[in-house]
Amino acid sequence: DYDVQVVVGDLMDYEVVCAGMDGCEYVVHAGGLFRFWGDDEAFMRTNALGTENVLRSAVVNNVRRFIHISSIAVIGQPDPTHVIDETYAPNPADAYQISKYEGEQAALSYSETHQLPVIVLRPGAFYGPLGEYGFNRLFFRDAMRGIIMQIDGGKHIIFPAYIDDVVQGILLALENGHTGEVYNICGDWISHKTAFDVVCELADLHWPRPPIPGWLGITTSRVLELVSKITGREPFWPINLQSYVYNNWRVSNAKACRELGFVPTDFREGARRTIDWYRAGKPQNIPEVECTRK
Repeated sequence: DYDVQVVVGDLMDYEVVCAGMDGCEYVVHAGGLFRFWGDDEAFMRTNALGTENVLRSAVVNNVRRFIHISSIAVIGQPDPTHVIDETYAPNPADAYQISKYEGEQAALSYSETHQLPVIVLRPGAFYGPLGEYGFNRLFFRDAMRGIIMQIDGGKHIIFPAYIDDVVQGILLALENGHTGEVYNICGDWISHKTAFDVVCELADLHWPRPPIPGWLGITTSRVLELVSKITGREPFWPINLQSYVYNNWRVSNAKACRELGFVPTDFREGARRTIDWYRAGKPQNIPEVECTRK
């Protein structure tokens, strides 16, 4: 049994956040707004200003360790020839990425100016049981219903992060992380084609996989965005996917492996568990998986 107290509130309500943190020794700030489409102000309000409220509350409550969940996406438009480690300079390209970067910078600033023991984790593209958006939608849900968007023949590189690995990274950072440091938390990078190969094999899918030219995908996104301005609904293929789908995200997890003892889940195993979850009817309760440690 776990002694859990649920506090209902909003990240923008400093008083509620501060009161909810009362008596806590450790804080994992994973609250945020993530979409490929949405209001710029909403991203900034939640991911940047909301983070500021959580940081202020942590200082007042004298927490012993603060884990801030950022995103590798803050890199923006990665150089296709370079490996992305924690020294690679971020250059966020859309409203979500900018807001996450500002929240991350605020957290690191509090580490220096308020001596708050902050550790920043940058997870990759989340996938696994209980998810229905982002990577899960593009590589699992859509693929299993016959929609495989293999842009440019699937040559681009993606940075998957199995959800249990993110939990593993948090627990290891609480134990072994160095204050003021940033850690990439993800599996080994793979091409889109390889990811689809694995998913199609494990799920026994035999849908056609036409090599969609990048220009066609972008043109389609622009048309769908125009329609969405009328309907107010997120387009099926938002233009902000461009940063994630049309780039080579060669993300290194070496620092987390070396300093935290992080052991990423092989994509094949993570994909198998995700497919099993979908085929089991997407249950909301799944068996606990013990984090692997060195």
